[in-house]
Amino acid sequence: MGTIRLKNIRTYSYHGCLIEEGKIGSDYSVDLEIKTNLKHSSESDNLKDTVDYVHLNTIVVEEMAIRSNLLEHVAKRIIDRALAELETVSKIKVGVSKINPPIGGDVEAVTIEMEEERFYNL
Repeated sequence: MGTIRLKNIRTYSYHGCLIEEGKIGSDYSVDLEIKTNLKHSSESDNLKDTVDYVHLNTIVVEEMAIRSNLLEHVAKRIIDRALAELETVSKIKVGVSKINPPIGGDVEAVTIEMEEERFYNL
């Protein structure tokens, strides 16, 4: 088993429960970690034998572009797509951070983290 991480994927998105958040938008950061078997790709040196991190980044960017009220909803969509489109992903962990959230205080970011594991029928 191995790990692929994409750290601090930055987007400007329009998530939040406030009407203003949907109009003005905000900076976001996404961290993504997947578990997969890297043995074959480490021997073959062939992209088709691994999880392409360009594909992972595309999923994140596309899902972050779809407005949601809750960060949890965005994270779940990222998880669901990665598991649906990348069959060799066995586990995924996603952290979505809203930078400088409008919560009436001096807060650098608010982050939610979710993870899910694929269970194979043997």
